[in-house]
Amino acid sequence: MRRASGWEKALRYLLLLAVLALTVGPFLWQLSTSLKGTTEDIYTSPPAFLPEHPTLDNYSGVADIVPVWDYALNSLKVAVANVLTNCVGAAMAGYALARLRFRGRKAAGLAFVMALLVPLESIIIAQFTTMRELELNNTLTAVVLPGAVSALNVLLMRNAFAALPYEVEEAAVIDGANVWQRFLRIGLPSVKGTLAVVAIFAFMGAWDDFLWPLIVLSDSDKFTLTVGLNYLHGTFANNPRLVAAGTIIAVAPLIVMFACLQRYFFRGVGEGAIKG
Repeated sequence: MRRASGWEKALRYLLLLAVLALTVGPFLWQLSTSLKGTTEDIYTSPPAFLPEHPTLDNYSGVADIVPVWDYALNSLKVAVANVLTNCVGAAMAGYALARLRFRGRKAAGLAFVMALLVPLESIIIAQFTTMRELELNNTLTAVVLPGAVSALNVLLMRNAFAALPYEVEEAAVIDGANVWQRFLRIGLPSVKGTLAVVAIFAFMGAWDDFLWPLIVLSDSDKFTLTVGLNYLHGTFANNPRLVAAGTIIAVAPLIVMFACLQRYFFRGVGEGAIKG
């Protein structure tokens, strides 16, 4: 392969820096704003990125004005439940689609693909009606159920299981292993990377979700973090420092989770190889 010249490398790095500025820049600006005290002008021209006297008072101010930690706990409950249901449900469904032979398997796989094409807004009224008929409206259970098993996660797990060599599973069948034993002892240990990807996607989707919790929840003590902060946005209107602090509180758990699982996340690209 031809080696890239110096100007080509410089151009690539410039493009990478531009993408980095567009993606990470707003977050760093919010972090900087959240650390600025009331005596600092956040509208200076040119803007001052680093706070002169960093302070954490804005974070305590958010907690004093709204029950932000109660909202965060509700979001954590929903996100953890969503991770568990997606990891378990998507793994079992993906294994069945990839490794088991049954009538209608191709139709089931096609149904999951078609589900990805359906926008949430077109079915949200049906979801709300279903939750009302089940008498689950205004509960965190109603927030979790519609996203308990994502079609995208099922297809991710299906592709990961399909990449495993059939010879390994056939050897287990000869040794007398049943379906559950093959699933738990051969399938799952080989797709831990994809499971991490599913866990990250499920956690992020549940933690960042705004529209569905806003519709199905009515009591403020059950609000998730995104709904709670937006619901009380009028309180923050005159103090953008508190808005920035609330944003950082909402984003921090996602960063921590990705930092913990990034090794498995990037390993998921090469999923399916035989482990000796």
